[in-house]
Amino acid sequence: MTLFPDLVDGVLSESIIGRARAAGILDIRTHNIRDYTLDRHRRVDDTPYGGGMGMLMSPQPVCDCYDAVKAEIGADKRSLTVYMSPKGKVLTEQKARELSGYDSIVILCGHYEGIDQRALDMIVDEYVSIGDYVLTGGELAACVLVDAVGRLVDGVLASPVCYESESLTDGLLEYPQYTRPPVYRGVAVPEVLLSGHHANIEKWRAEQALITTERMRPDLLRKRDGDDGVIR
Repeated sequence: MTLFPDLVDGVLSESIIGRARAAGILDIRTHNIRDYTLDRHRRVDDTPYGGGMGMLMSPQPVCDCYDAVKAEIGADKRSLTVYMSPKGKVLTEQKARELSGYDSIVILCGHYEGIDQRALDMIVDEYVSIGDYVLTGGELAACVLVDAVGRLVDGVLASPVCYESESLTDGLLEYPQYTRPPVYRGVAVPEVLLSGHHANIEKWRAEQALITTERMRPDLLRKRDGDDGVIR
C-alpha cells in the first residue's frame, strides 16, 4: 500500500525477486492509496492538527485501500499488516524468517510526515524498521523487507542451502569467499580451499566466520553468547 507503486514495482521486478515474481513463486501486488481517496482532486494528505511542518496522510484513503486489500486476500489466509517506520523494531534475519511463515503480508508505506494515527491504530499489527535513520518514505524500506522475506520462500533460491549458510543465519557473519583466478595481483586463494578436503574446508570456514564477526561485528557475538559482554 503506497502512493508510489511504480517505485516499488521497479525495484521488485529485477534480479532474483523479479524472476520469482514473474514465475509466480512470489505474488507481489502494489496498491495505490491515491486510488481510494474520496477527494475530487485526488488529495490524500492534509495539514496536521496542532501545527507543524509538512503534511499528513489522511485516514480515509489508507483505511479504504486496506479494506480492499484485505477483501482481495480473503479471510482464510494467515495475514499480517506491517507499517514501515523507524518506531518499529529493527528488521533482523530472525524476524524475516518469522514473517516468511505468513500466507500474506500487507505492507503500508507512509510518506510526507507520516499517517494519521487513527488509521495506524485501526489496521496495523506491527511496526518494522530497517535501521535507525529516516527515509523520505516507506517504499524503499518495504522493498528491503520484501527482499529479505521473499528470498526465504521455497523456490525463490535454487536451494535452502543458499540461505542457510548466509551471514547472520547462525548469528555470525559469512566467511570470506573466492573464485578464479587462483592468484590475482599477487594474492592467492587460501590453500585449504584448493585442497578438496571438505572437512578442512568446513573447519576453515567456521573459523573465518568467527574471526570476521569478532573483527567487524563483535556485538553479534555478545548477543549470540548471552549478551553478557563476554566473547567466547
